[in-house]
Amino acid sequence: EAQLVESGGGLVQAGGSLKLSCTISGIPGFNFDDYAVAWFRQAPGKEREGVVYRSTSGQPGTHYVGSAKGRFTFSSDDTRNTMYLQMNDLRPEDTAVYYCAADSSGWGTTETALYNYWGQGTQVTVSS
Repeated sequence: EAQLVESGGGLVQAGGSLKLSCTISGIPGFNFDDYAVAWFRQAPGKEREGVVYRSTSGQPGTHYVGSAKGRFTFSSDDTRNTMYLQMNDLRPEDTAVYYCAADSSGWGTTETALYNYWGQGTQVTVSS
């Protein structure tokens, strides 16, 4: 059974940092060289939105979205099948449940429907 398990969320003051982790297991053949992976977030009352995604097809590379640029950093560890999201200079508007996602096509995107594996989410709360 595929499992994506996020951790690292919590409560932090504005300007602070958090590092989220997502450990992936149970997906036959999964590796970061072939799969597209992404971090999304969903604030109360809002739609889920992409924060950063990494493509292995189409336009390969790491793509940051909107306010994540310059503040958030994506990384991954192949030996641990784990991806990370380092978040610096956090703002109250970053408050959301953060989800990791993976897709076997390799085509990274901010479209939630195109990901076939999801984590359960981890809460990030930024106080002002």
